[in-house]
Amino acid sequence: MENYNETSTDFILLGLFPPSRIGLFLFILIVLIFLVALFGNLFMILLIFLDIHLHTPMYYLLSQLSFIDLNYISTIVPKMAYNFLFGNRSISFIGCGVQSFFFLTLGGAETLLLTSMSYDRYVAICFPLHYPIRISRRLCVLMIIGSWIMGSINSCAHTIYALHIPYCRSRAINHFFCDVPAMLTLACMDTWVYEYTVFVSTTLFLLLPFIVILCSYGHVLLAVHRMQSVEGRKKAYATCSTHLTVVTFYYVPFAYTYLRPRSLRSPVEDKVLAVFYTMLTPMLNPVIYSLRNKEVMGALRRLIQRIGSVKM
Repeated sequence: MENYNETSTDFILLGLFPPSRIGLFLFILIVLIFLVALFGNLFMILLIFLDIHLHTPMYYLLSQLSFIDLNYISTIVPKMAYNFLFGNRSISFIGCGVQSFFFLTLGGAETLLLTSMSYDRYVAICFPLHYPIRISRRLCVLMIIGSWIMGSINSCAHTIYALHIPYCRSRAINHFFCDVPAMLTLACMDTWVYEYTVFVSTTLFLLLPFIVILCSYGHVLLAVHRMQSVEGRKKAYATCSTHLTVVTFYYVPFAYTYLRPRSLRSPVEDKVLAVFYTMLTPMLNPVIYSLRNKEVMGALRRLIQRIGSVKM
């Protein structure tokens, strides 16, 4: 049993893995997920950058999603892996605040970016003739910048609050990263006001965008059903199912975690759900968008041909 100085300003992250062979197996699995997410997202960014055929609004947004996921998983997993390997589970007060800030910024930006991507597909399928006018490069840049700004503002509010409340109990956070709600269980003051703001924030950044995405794809599916071209219907259905798979994996566990009152939450359940939106989604995004996307696979073939011709 480790002894921690109760007067220290550092926090202790209790982590995700039990100290056993099962814990070691889970650690190796998480490392593999991290490596797939890391190289998969890097691959998507480079492929979109190198292939001129992918220089369209849809793929600009997709490259930004990969960039967010790349940073998202890198904010969580390396520190967790270091703590597990070296047995030092402490994280400084400032370090905890920095990790929380980036986690919330990237999480908020991703929810808004996924909403922007659904709007892009909605216009492309429902109003194909108007697409070049409605979805311009300028609008694409504005949606990306807006996602980052809104995510940062929301993150600043939550992080500043978490760093300014008094902590007078054990500094052991029962989580594998500095999740603000988990930190607040250590506070020595009533945090009901903040819990209400978490509910409002989750509604604005998760629930409402998720409803907007579902509504937009409802209209998309109706438009697809009326298409004359069988090939066009197949392509549109594939696009919809791909995006909805990603959205469901990300939004549902995230919203379920933060919309529940503290009395109905458990640390074990919160950690398991957090694995979905902090690790599995960043891993699945590049896999789903590459393997189920003919344009991305075509770009990959062209890249392989270019590499082969250079070697010859």
